Amino acid sequence: MEADTAPTRSIAAPLRAAWTAGRHVLSHAARLALDIALPTLCVSCREPVDGEGVCAACWARLSFIERPYCPRLGIPFVYDPGPEMLSMEAIASPPAYQRARAAVRYDDVARTLVHALKYQDRTDLAPAMGRWMARAGAELLTGADMLVPVPLHWRRAWRRRYNQSGALARIIARQSGVRVRGEVLRRVRATNVQGAFQVSPDRQAEIQGRRIVLIDDVLTSGATLDACARALLRAKAAQVDVLVFARVVESGPRPI
Repeated sequence: MEADTAPTRSIAAPLRAAWTAGRHVLSHAARLALDIALPTLCVSCREPVDGEGVCAACWARLSFIERPYCPRLGIPFVYDPGPEMLSMEAIASPPAYQRARAAVRYDDVARTLVHALKYQDRTDLAPAMGRWMARAGAELLTGADMLVPVPLHWRRAWRRRYNQSGALARIIARQSGVRVRGEVLRRVRATNVQGAFQVSPDRQAEIQGRRIVLIDDVLTSGATLDACARALLRAKAAQVDVLVFARVVESGPRPI
């Protein structure tokens, strides 16, 4: 029996490899044909667009955050109050992290981009979003030792199949040269950020004395990023900063 089955096995293995390779080629060809037949649409307005998913009109509607802003939280001021002047939020409730920066305000276009990246598998948006983040967080990235994306709980990661914060972090790493360390921080609770994040016990030595930049897509209340920063600081990180694509900014004049 062994003599009869050995030639069969020797023939079957190359056939399986050829079939797998053929399926890969056909799949790639089908995707290429679809890309040619169907033009890329702007993720916001659904108009045809050349490039990375945002047309010129919607790009112009993005509200990029520029100086002057709070040096602690990155909240934009309506006028320049002078150097090192903090926002009321930074004075009243300072977070565990040292500084926060965001590329854009969390408005309608920014929300559409974030949701497309997070929920619709639009990973093609990550390069542009990551580059804008690297520009906004240049001062944080200078001298940083590592980028740590905010982790997902394993159940959520399994449903989404990827972590959008990790996708952004990898683009920022290529832009800045700061390495990504996605394995140092874990989310051990799916709900309630209190105690939800822990530094992996076998990674604590990598954290001690390091300057870390946390990466996420959106800053709303700041509770998740604050919990992550506290976990890293308990592991003896020297400093934790935050870099996000978009942050919520209240409309109207901001008292200082």
